[in-house]
Amino acid sequence: MKLKLKSICLLLFVFSFHFSFSQEKPSDLVNPFIGTAPLTDPVVIGYTPPKDWRVWAGLTFPGSALPNAMVQLSPITKWGSGAGYEYEDTEILGFAHTNKGHWNLCNLPVLPISPAAVAPFKSSFSHDKEHASPGYYDVYLDDYKVAVKLTSTLRTGIHEYKFDSPKGRRILFGLGKANNEVSDWEIEKVGENAVGGFQRVGRDKVHFYAILSHKISDLQLQAKGENDGYAILTVSDQGAGTVTMKIGISYVSIVNAKENLEKESIDTTFEEVQKAAVLEWNELLSKISVKSESQRDKEMFYTSLYRTFLWPALRSDVNGEFTDEAGKTQQQNFSYYTIPSLWDTYRNKLVLLSILSPEVTGDVISSLISRAEITGFVPTFFHGDHGAPFIAGSYRRGVTNFNMRKAYAYLLNNAYNDEGPRAFVDEYMEKGYISDPDIKSPHVETKARAGVSKTLEYAYDDYSLAILADTLDDKEHYQDLMKRSQNYRNVFDPSVNFMRGRLANGDWITPFDSEYPYYEYMFREANAWQVSFYAPHDMPGLVRLYGGAEKFEAKLDEFFTKPWNPNHIARNISTFIGQYCQGNQPDHEAPFAYYYVGKPEKSQAILDKIMTELYGIGPDGLALSGMDDAGEMSSWFVCAAVGLYPMSPADADYLVTVPLFDEVSWKVDNGNDLVILNPNGGRNLKGIKVNGETVNGYYVGHDLFRKGGMIVLETK
Repeated sequence: MKLKLKSICLLLFVFSFHFSFSQEKPSDLVNPFIGTAPLTDPVVIGYTPPKDWRVWAGLTFPGSALPNAMVQLSPITKWGSGAGYEYEDTEILGFAHTNKGHWNLCNLPVLPISPAAVAPFKSSFSHDKEHASPGYYDVYLDDYKVAVKLTSTLRTGIHEYKFDSPKGRRILFGLGKANNEVSDWEIEKVGENAVGGFQRVGRDKVHFYAILSHKISDLQLQAKGENDGYAILTVSDQGAGTVTMKIGISYVSIVNAKENLEKESIDTTFEEVQKAAVLEWNELLSKISVKSESQRDKEMFYTSLYRTFLWPALRSDVNGEFTDEAGKTQQQNFSYYTIPSLWDTYRNKLVLLSILSPEVTGDVISSLISRAEITGFVPTFFHGDHGAPFIAGSYRRGVTNFNMRKAYAYLLNNAYNDEGPRAFVDEYMEKGYISDPDIKSPHVETKARAGVSKTLEYAYDDYSLAILADTLDDKEHYQDLMKRSQNYRNVFDPSVNFMRGRLANGDWITPFDSEYPYYEYMFREANAWQVSFYAPHDMPGLVRLYGGAEKFEAKLDEFFTKPWNPNHIARNISTFIGQYCQGNQPDHEAPFAYYYVGKPEKSQAILDKIMTELYGIGPDGLALSGMDDAGEMSSWFVCAAVGLYPMSPADADYLVTVPLFDEVSWKVDNGNDLVILNPNGGRNLKGIKVNGETVNGYYVGHDLFRKGGMIVLETK
């Protein structure tokens, strides 16, 4: 009897051991190629693109990176093409060490080449001999007969080149190329197997230090200083086998680049670095667990969650030094990061960052404050002043590792100083709106003030800043900013029931076509339909502005059913449900608007259509409906898929929708879980219970992410 029991226990142990190691890990579900393929179907796009016109969709990269790292090591197939990689291309031009997916960066490209290779340097490749996963990329260069493997740490890139022939092995440093114009570069041999140098692009001077596993027999520079200049390093014929090259980078100095390399990867193998990358990604991605029978849904979810954490990017070296806004070297008690793409990412990506990576979030905010200490203002990005909701929301979610009072003082300067980054804020304060000029024949690319979009977004930014004022007991600014947060009403024209541009004298702009998309005339990358449901801080007030629930619901019904005019072609506006555009950010809150008239089932129908039909598009399932924009498109999917959407990212609460999955679990810091269940499996939300108590309404608070708990949905 004892023997049998012992045998059973042993079998159970073996089974559980095997099961634990055979379970799918989140990193196994990430497909870095999603977002690299073109969007080509006119039915999906909403119009027929002009000849040779690639719709701005996806623009992601498939290379190796860690969360919010300095290095993103990825293949380049076309310069100036967003992320530098387009899935339909057939040639690789190099492997660059930085990336964002936004027409910039792609610094320090290198390419292993054969002895006979001549300019222009490039090699054909096949997707059959190409693979990617978090922290890893490999490809075979057909023309040069080289198998390439890439992995990375925070600040270093690791290359392995297996040349078919050990004779005449060469490595191209294409330092005259990046996604923006290169003004200067240098490279020199600094040891028998090491080179160092820099590449200057705009204000960025990216230094590097590279060590090879083999001796360097020659280093030749070609066309030094020109935009297409390059250097060729020849590897000694002595010593067969794989050539390994480790490159440390720094935005401060070559010395720091070398130190970054020595501290992070000098004593590690390629396999050890790759394994560490996988472990780090799994630690982050496993903070959210989902259960579903749909492999497609799980793959899209974890790929989207992965994309959410590639930007902003680290700029501090291992010794803590970074180059500040004034171009000087600093060393602080926080890690320095790039400016987040605030116009794109404040909506949901930075909310996810604050929940899942609060320490990084605080450092990102400290980096914004550092810039403000030099310029006097918290930087914006592209449009709006969305450092305010980012900082306010992060603070309310418990991120405190930054100087809140400094941040608040600089944000106030943004909001009241007409010399700051809020364009036309003097007119906004005086009139309560921002006007546009009287342009008689505006067209898609017309550039003006985008007065409607600015007014709407400043109003929300004012609300966000008012939250901080209230937190810090600044009653005077709280009252003024809350009053200003109602300025969204000043660009609503009740005669047409749209947000509409105004002239400086207060007249409504005519002619007015609610369907016509503009780049920055009245609206920013949108038409009137797409901005007319944006008041995330005061949705009940917006409903009243439309004349009540019935009229608001009817307007939404028309919004999601009125066909897009295929003659209205804008490169950054694509993929429609009626007039709604999933391919750009300005209306990403609109699918949730039915909640405010008590019709969550209508919102859910739209959300389900978007999640199942507008992600993973095309013959290979690798296209997205619009630009990922540093992870914003991906983070929208994550929030919609887990059923918690930060309608107002400055507030520490979430609108509850029906998850894409049967069960969602969030790891909470205290060791508990926040579990979301949909036991009936229905898609129409009828009620919500939190820890057994019925919720009045559709919101839950952030305390659940501090304490854990259970959200059970009643669905039909």
